[in-house]
Amino acid sequence: MKLPPRVKIVEVGPRDGLQNETRLVPTEVKIDLIDRLSQCGLSSIEATSFVSPRWMPQLGDHRQVMKGIKKRDGVSYPVLTPNLFGLESALEAGATEVAIFAAASESFSQKNINCSIDQSFDRFAPLVKRALAEGISVRGYLSCTLGCPYEGLIDPQQVAPLALRLLELGCYEVSLGDTIGTGTPQAARAMVETVARKVPMKQLAVHFHDSCGQALANVLACLDLGIEVVDSSVSGLGGCPYAPGASGNLATEDLLYMLDGLGIETGVDLQGLVEAGNFISQALNRTTGSKVARRMLCQKKETKKKLLSNSL
Repeated sequence: MKLPPRVKIVEVGPRDGLQNETRLVPTEVKIDLIDRLSQCGLSSIEATSFVSPRWMPQLGDHRQVMKGIKKRDGVSYPVLTPNLFGLESALEAGATEVAIFAAASESFSQKNINCSIDQSFDRFAPLVKRALAEGISVRGYLSCTLGCPYEGLIDPQQVAPLALRLLELGCYEVSLGDTIGTGTPQAARAMVETVARKVPMKQLAVHFHDSCGQALANVLACLDLGIEVVDSSVSGLGGCPYAPGASGNLATEDLLYMLDGLGIETGVDLQGLVEAGNFISQALNRTTGSKVARRMLCQKKETKKKLLSNSL
């Protein structure tokens, strides 16, 4: 297995992770989370979404978040922009990178963004043109690349031309998402191989949810194909509101632990990441969704107990 020497982790917790939380997360908590993540060595942290608060109340404070975070040199803070109005708002808030979100499933596109796949691309065209004219980078997401809650399995031949359309539209990179987390390593590998026949591997990323516990295995199956960018969410935050039972994203802590074990450089500090994940987990009043973080936090508690016991 030939593995890449370095992998870029795109942290999606503050946006993709928090957007489906039923209880509103205070703006200051979101800002604190992003600032903590910025100190971990991550080079890309998806900060928020400029979707109408009517559709996504949790991220209705997008302007305050973008204004409040301490932007660090060398770190990008992309935001999701579903339409031209969202882009204009993002530009006013100081965004320097945006993302658009298409689907490989007609049914999911209709349920998620209330339009067909072709209509979504028509909507994105002026957005991307305007962004590029302003010197703003655009990243493309393609959801349901392995399975759809309404249509079942998705043929890789259905995914590849859509990924190419996003690239031709002006996206610098396309993130291939297993939105409902039902993909397996063989299927993930076959999908990426198929897409790579139309889109250069250097312009592809993977985004695996962990509903069936396959996310890490899926990443590993794609690394030796040439994938060098992986999306993940601190503490495993997230899920899909249109896929009943779908759990969160791949936990960034678990991904980093695996990459470190494989000798793949990321530039990310695991201890700092675990602390950031513990911070947001406590704010949400739950246990972290990262197995690695749970073990490290448990070890830390045991060490403190021993130190306290020895001092008595």
